[in-house]
Formats: sequence, C-alpha cells, structure tokens
Amino acid sequence: MEQHHDGWKRRDFLKTAALTLAGVAVPFTSAQTRQFSQTDLQVWSCGGLAEAMMPAHELYEQRTGVKISYTGAFAAALGKSLLGSAQTEVFCGRVLSLSQKLRQTGKMVYFKPLCFTSYVVVTPLGNPAGIRELKDLARPGIKVVLAPDASPPGGKAADLILKKAGLYEAVRKNAVVLGTCVQRTLEDIITGRGDASVVEFRLTKIPRFANKVEVIPIPDRLFPPAPLTFTAGVMQSAKDRTLADDYVDYITSPVGQAFFEKFGFIPAISAQGQELTEKLGVKDV
Repeated sequence: MEQHHDGWKRRDFLKTAALTLAGVAVPFTSAQTRQFSQTDLQVWSCGGLAEAMMPAHELYEQRTGVKISYTGAFAAALGKSLLGSAQTEVFCGRVLSLSQKLRQTGKMVYFKPLCFTSYVVVTPLGNPAGIRELKDLARPGIKVVLAPDASPPGGKAADLILKKAGLYEAVRKNAVVLGTCVQRTLEDIITGRGDASVVEFRLTKIPRFANKVEVIPIPDRLFPPAPLTFTAGVMQSAKDRTLADDYVDYITSPVGQAFFEKFGFIPAISAQGQELTEKLGVKDV
C-alpha cells in the first residue's frame, strides 16, 4: 500500500488543497469501490491534530460511507494505553519514538509520515513592541508570556528553542506570565498582556485565535526534533486491514493532507515535509 509523492510540487499541492477545502471533488485513488467488511473505523490521535482530523473525516465518510469513531486526547496517555491492553485500529501519534515502540512491540503493523509542526513568535495585532525576530524577546522591557508548565511538548519545546538560541536566561527575565496552558498564552498575547511568545504555528490557526495575532517565523534549525513529527499507523488490532489501509492512504494523500496545511501543519508530502522526513528519519523500517 506504500505510495510515493517525491514529484509532488508545492503549486500542485496548494491547488489540490484549495479545491478540497472549497468542497470541490478532487480525485483520490482509494479502495472506496472495494467491499469493506465493516462500516466503521476507530481512529485515535493526539489532541493537537483534532482541528484537521475532524473535517478530513467528514470528507472520508462522505466518500466511503464509513463512520469514523474518532478520539483525540493527550498523546502520552493514548500511547501508554496502546502499549498496554487498549486497542484502536488506526493511531495518528506525535513523537516518532512512540510509533517506533508500537512497531517494535508488535502493536502497530506499519506507519507513514503524516505531518510536522513548526514554531513561531506571536505578538498582538500591529506588533506594538516592534518584534522582528526571536532575539528581540530578550530586549529590556519586552513583556514575554511563556507556559513552562503546559502539557508536553508545549512549554518544554519553547524552552528548548530559547536555550538553543542562547536566549533562555534573558527571555525568562522578561517573562510577565509563566503559565500552564499554551492556549491561555495566546489569549494573553491577543489581549495585550504580553508583547510576544513562542508557540506552535498550528495554534494560530485554531478558529478562536485565527487572524488575531501577528506571526514571525523562527528558523527551523532551532526547533527541537522530538515533538515535530506526526505519523499515521495501522494497528495490529484493525478488524478490516483493507479499510484501515485505505484510510491511511487517504489521510496521507494530497486530498487528506490539504486539511493539515489549512490548520497550520507541514504536510508530509510537501517539499518541506519530505525534507523533514529525511532529516528526522521518519521511516518505518
């Protein structure tokens, strides 16, 4: 069932994404014409993927008539459950080592790269403090909002980025908020409580935050590798392998990947996604 998209160009991807998200039918080579042995499929993912997964599931259900029973929750909790006695049919998880461990223990049949996350500096609209790049967060008088105690990888990832840039101590001195929730961090930026923060780009695409902050890129050389990767894998407990394979083919196809682009992820089949796949070794071997 392996598919290769090495020739997929960004302009083609964006065209497909625009058509898919506009509700225009885009061809997808799938097993939808085959006879599945069941009419429902259980899919688990880490909660961060939920905004992209839910509309992607709606389209899949429309095309196949299969009902997706979806659970999005904290990745570490789901992973611990799956390494124990819990079962699902498809798992889309964060952190490559978890998928590798599920493969090694025989719980997962195979996995494919799904998407990647990235990190940015955010400021209130209008960028009143004149932030231009990450190092500006260390300027005297800049009010920084951080969430070091947020559920992993939220706060920890931002700390690692600042440490890698040699800015951690200076930026922490500027912190006016040291919170426990990355979404609350964005609320503090939107309301002007702080001048800047470091967050996942995907958070700025959540409907309640979309178009309410300014976004400044951070060089990907500063990103911590562990929390960047999301994979889609078929579990050993899948009752209908043809259906589970078809779903994973769909979610990693241009049609499925368009939803991840919309919600702030780097699709695995995009040029940047393919570079990250190679760089981070996201391969099922």
